[in-house]
Amino acid sequence: MPGVHKKTTISFRVSEMERMQIEANIKSSGMLKQNYFVRASIYNRICVVGKKETIYPLVEELEKMQKTLKKLSNEFMNNEVSINEEKLYDLEEQYKAMVSAIIKMLDAAEYLWNSDKEKSPK
Repeated sequence: MPGVHKKTTISFRVSEMERMQIEANIKSSGMLKQNYFVRASIYNRICVVGKKETIYPLVEELEKMQKTLKKLSNEFMNNEVSINEEKLYDLEEQYKAMVSAIIKMLDAAEYLWNSDKEKSPK
């Protein structure tokens, strides 16, 4: 509830890669950071059902990633690379984290498009 402060604070340290994965998961969930951490800690699995408010930011993020990759591809083809190896590695890690978060969300919502027949073993 807005304006109501809870008494307990929980904190922890993470690596840069873990932070990027957590941030990507939060972004893909569409939740507030605090709510995401509480639910993830209590329930250990977050299933976000696709809705316009959740999906649209993911589409925007994927479009941004696509534009950046196209730009880099053109630069590589023309030998005009404007990104150093460290920045390229950081970009790769950021993209891996975001794509991983999107895949997790889609896997959790798989029941929406798979029929019961497809799920049952033969």
